[in-house]
Amino acid sequence: MPVTVLLVDDEPLVRAGLRAVLEAQPDIEVVGEAADGAAVIPLVRQLRPDVVAMDVRMPLLDGIEATRAVLRTVSDPPKILVVTTFENDEYVYEALRAGADGFLLKRARPAEIVHAVRLIAEGESLLFPASVRQLAAEYGDGAGNTAARTAMERAALTEREAEVLRLMARGLSNAEIAVRLIVGTETVKSHVSAVLAKLGARDRTQAVIAAYESGFVAPG
Repeated sequence: MPVTVLLVDDEPLVRAGLRAVLEAQPDIEVVGEAADGAAVIPLVRQLRPDVVAMDVRMPLLDGIEATRAVLRTVSDPPKILVVTTFENDEYVYEALRAGADGFLLKRARPAEIVHAVRLIAEGESLLFPASVRQLAAEYGDGAGNTAARTAMERAALTEREAEVLRLMARGLSNAEIAVRLIVGTETVKSHVSAVLAKLGARDRTQAVIAAYESGFVAPG
């Protein structure tokens, strides 16, 4: 089955460019478009896309609020890929905090766009881990986030789960973590699932953000 994508951007040329790049791939299908975040929820419910590629800055409802709304109101929500002009942008970090699964630069090359959509859909690696780390260093609360620190303490991760979370924060995939720890991939998947469940995170991006916000992993 192809990865289905909903494009959300107030610039028609951006949507057209993304559509052209993605629909050139046999395993990706663009199922719809919207010009503002306010249209996302009804389209997500109607089209059930696997991934929403969404501009972070839009006139009526921006990507941050649209992300929150989708995750709050849609059962089994899609993966959300924030599309942005600037990499080092507080809006991007706020979108990740709100629940977005990753971000993509509008100036990215076609191969990078396709890779980002596939990676977000698979959910087994962190997209642009170095950039996420830089954003957390600049805009995150770090160990000063009492709520995040308390949640991390309550999670009571085992030593192995903590090790897996640190490797996730470095951007390693399940297969790469398995090689590093000399265990099977299925064992890593079990540890990742346990980490997500204990932290109440819907995916590894949110788990990594929680690790940075709590001070469990230093973003610098």
